[in-house]
Amino acid sequence: MKLIRRYLIAQLSSATLFALIALLGLYAFFDVVKEIGSLGKGNYGFGSMLSYVSLLMPGHAYELMPLAVLIGGMVAMTQLATHSEYTIIRTSGVSLAQIAGTLVMFGVIFAVLTIVMGEFISPLAEQKAERMRLQATRSMVAQDFRSGIWVKDNNHLINVGEMLPDNTLLSVRIYQYDDNYHLVKSQQAERGHYNGKGHWTLTNLRETTIEPDRTIAKVYPTYDWNSVIQPDILNVLLVVPEQMSALNLMTYIHHLEMNKQKTQRYDIALWSKLFYPLACLSMALIALAFTPQQRRHGQLGVRLFLGICLGIGFHFTNRLFGFLGLLYDWNPIMSATLPTLTFLLAGVALIAKQERR
Repeated sequence: MKLIRRYLIAQLSSATLFALIALLGLYAFFDVVKEIGSLGKGNYGFGSMLSYVSLLMPGHAYELMPLAVLIGGMVAMTQLATHSEYTIIRTSGVSLAQIAGTLVMFGVIFAVLTIVMGEFISPLAEQKAERMRLQATRSMVAQDFRSGIWVKDNNHLINVGEMLPDNTLLSVRIYQYDDNYHLVKSQQAERGHYNGKGHWTLTNLRETTIEPDRTIAKVYPTYDWNSVIQPDILNVLLVVPEQMSALNLMTYIHHLEMNKQKTQRYDIALWSKLFYPLACLSMALIALAFTPQQRRHGQLGVRLFLGICLGIGFHFTNRLFGFLGLLYDWNPIMSATLPTLTFLLAGVALIAKQERR
């Protein structure tokens, strides 16, 4: 059984890697088409575009891993059935439960690969890609508002007009208010540099202190500013929540909760990150459920096509539930886990039905 297990996992893994490469090639083509319009901006040439697209590949690999597992698993199992290898394995005394166990091991391998990709490789590559593109096009971070980035830090509202890829802040405005939400101090600086451990140096700062009967204006060539705002918090604005690591998501969610801000989108992204590797197990079991029992089984191409459509449906349904959860304020756990758990239970049910036949 050990020899059969190693053989099956080798066949399944090679087919999955080929499927993943094919899917990444398709996504790379779409990325290139999307970036063609930006060629010529600043120093953003063809080489820079290829580097940017290459750095996006780990993020795409993370998103496409369950789909690649399904396609690779179905292709490999269909080939085994076509060459009568699957029939020989079953008639040699290997039960469907043992084969399912092998598929689970195969799914666990790619689930671990998904965790590594999503936690360590993809966030860093995505951030580096955006920084490189910003530097090449001489652009700034895309803002949600015309006035720039707004961040709340305890009794301070902080506005950053522009954020450079090296974490330099331009046009920094700090508004301090009291417990009754009355404005007590306003500060405006041309530029901010991070010195580490929450310490910033603001240059050319103009400060206005509002007292009950007067205002006091001061000007500082340099000003030391202590704040919980750090580049790691601001850097999340360079990466979409779905591409952030679970650790960074938890850190940012804690920051938002401390400042009594809404965390729905980041909660959904966090729970999706935690449960997403289970999708590889679901897809592996569904691949087995769609495997024909013998070579004479008809409509192999139709079964393969339906299985692939099912995988694509899962890929888009998983993203759809995230958007719906954000739109209708659903429970983050339900929004993030329902598609994965549904497909996992469906795979188990289909295999159990197949075993009863």
